[in-house]
Amino acid sequence: MARVLHLLSQRPGHTGSGTTLGAIVHHAGEAGWDQMVSVGIPSQTSSPDLGDLDQSRIRPVTFGGEDLPFDIPGMSDVMPYASSRFSCMSTGEFNAYCAVWTRHLARLVADFRPDVIHSHHIWILSSLVKSVAPDVPVVTQCHATGLRQMQLCPEFAPAVRKGCARSEVFIVQHESFVAALVDELGIASEQVHVVGVGYRDDIFNRSGPDDASGFAVGDDVAASGDAAIAPAQRILYAGKYSAAKGVPWLLDAIQRLTAEFPGLVLDVAGSGAGDEAESLKARMEGMAPSVELHGMLSQTELAALMRRACVFVLPSFYEGVPLVLAEALACGCRLVSTALPGVQNSIAGPAGSAIELVPLPRLEQIDRPVPEDTSLFTEGLTQAIRRSLIRGPVGDPEAGAPDALQEFRWGNVFGRIEEAWWSAISSRQRGE
Repeated sequence: MARVLHLLSQRPGHTGSGTTLGAIVHHAGEAGWDQMVSVGIPSQTSSPDLGDLDQSRIRPVTFGGEDLPFDIPGMSDVMPYASSRFSCMSTGEFNAYCAVWTRHLARLVADFRPDVIHSHHIWILSSLVKSVAPDVPVVTQCHATGLRQMQLCPEFAPAVRKGCARSEVFIVQHESFVAALVDELGIASEQVHVVGVGYRDDIFNRSGPDDASGFAVGDDVAASGDAAIAPAQRILYAGKYSAAKGVPWLLDAIQRLTAEFPGLVLDVAGSGAGDEAESLKARMEGMAPSVELHGMLSQTELAALMRRACVFVLPSFYEGVPLVLAEALACGCRLVSTALPGVQNSIAGPAGSAIELVPLPRLEQIDRPVPEDTSLFTEGLTQAIRRSLIRGPVGDPEAGAPDALQEFRWGNVFGRIEEAWWSAISSRQRGE
């Protein structure tokens, strides 16, 4: 039985990369891989559940206490949990972060003796792996946020580039990221495998246990839902409470639309930490009953929300390939999204007429709109949502039927990831 060690410096289950890790572990277990996982978690919290792994196979690094005294540094500057920022790290914190992960990795490799290591994010943790395990083949997965952190933290970028470039194989979600990764790391394009994004079609579908008139996924969520409101009047946003995700302008659009659609409700799944998130939360609470906050949800609960929504909105200014759009489409939602490269290149084709793309405003600091452009952006977002509401939920004959999402099903995506693992193992055995 081949052994794979998974590495993620973030909390699993709270972000796109964390959801990806959980799905990989699930499918790798079904495929017969022997697995061990290391993740970052807050001190005094229990280890997360990942697939069917025994807790002895989950070896976390703890933040805010035992291992490191500060909160988990986020791959984005605003995370859905208490976090710190790489860009605000002191030299001492950075050195401690590297030292703790290095010691932890050395113990893991010695104990588990993996045949391959799968490390998430082109960032600091991934850059340390080869210094600890030079003889173990490494597959490093790019989620785009590591490339953004190189711009936010240029002082760390040279060491990250040098360390990450030593990996045998790289995984990206879409062809458009290949050139960026090749240029950033100076690697050969043949080392990069395009695997796509995957969604759990056993969870995200139109015929799940709940439907638009019977939303019931748990007392806390069901109590906040109003089953009398028609699906055509429900919009859903899932993500962080963050300006970089476009939330302030989404709320502006909702305020405009409620005059035309008096029963309109924006369901918000997610959370945030920090002053910006608290300010947005207070604004959303003040917009009740037009806005309903559901907090962090399980995938099953999120799928139930998607099934009763007419429109799913992603107004973000920076993403890789947002998996949540494929999940929402599979549940029958129309999609409204900013015209991000990953959306245009990966999601727009399968979504067909079910998606409305909103032009991005000019951006500064990577994911902040130029103030002069925000009025036009809000108007574009408002009109895209309005058109989608009028058209109503997506019907089975339209684009977005299950066959259009075949390439996004996790079983198919994992098959491509598994090929990357074996490619790394083979290249190491050949001494490449």
